[in-house]
Amino acid sequence: MMTAAEWGALLVLGFAGSFTPGPNTTLSTTIAANHGLRAAMPFVLGVPAGWGLLLLACSAGLGLLLMEYPQVRLGLMGVGAGYLLWLARRLWGTRSLSAVDNQAPVLRFDQGVALQFLNVKAWFLAISVSTGWVIGFGNTEERLWQVFPVFVSFGLTSNLAYALVGASLRHWLQGPDGTARRLQVFNRCMAIALGLTALWVVLSAWHSAQTPA
Repeated sequence: MMTAAEWGALLVLGFAGSFTPGPNTTLSTTIAANHGLRAAMPFVLGVPAGWGLLLLACSAGLGLLLMEYPQVRLGLMGVGAGYLLWLARRLWGTRSLSAVDNQAPVLRFDQGVALQFLNVKAWFLAISVSTGWVIGFGNTEERLWQVFPVFVSFGLTSNLAYALVGASLRHWLQGPDGTARRLQVFNRCMAIALGLTALWVVLSAWHSAQTPA
């Protein structure tokens, strides 16, 4: 069993890693704001499912293996950055809440799962959890199944909270005149956030290339 100190540090990491803004929370907010909470739920559910699979993979040694091969690491981060920039471009041009005109992406459950394997923040968190609380202890399997539901719950709660915020803003973003200028400003702010995240991914990739594995 983990000690109280280990649980305390784990919960702090889980809260900070899950509730601070990132690609997942940005997209959960944006999808709900543009298309409603129901449309956002498949992605909201896909995020913790995908991150749970990522944690299992890292606990099995994939995370450590990835850190030993800079080319694979750079390729993964490059694909992730490119995907975020593509989503940002889609968001930038969105001006309407209507189903026909709204080009803001609606990501499915499987896309939410897959995005975790392109999300550098998700990788760093999964590697930190697996190496700090799971791998290298005598009761590895027991620790894994203690940690797993905690972080899956954090992932679900955080993305649902951000989606609820987005859904609550939906009618306000349309504006009293129906021109949705507020929505356009909101989506462009979210697009910039995704673009900055992509920049961070690129800088992280560059830094990792300069640092021996």
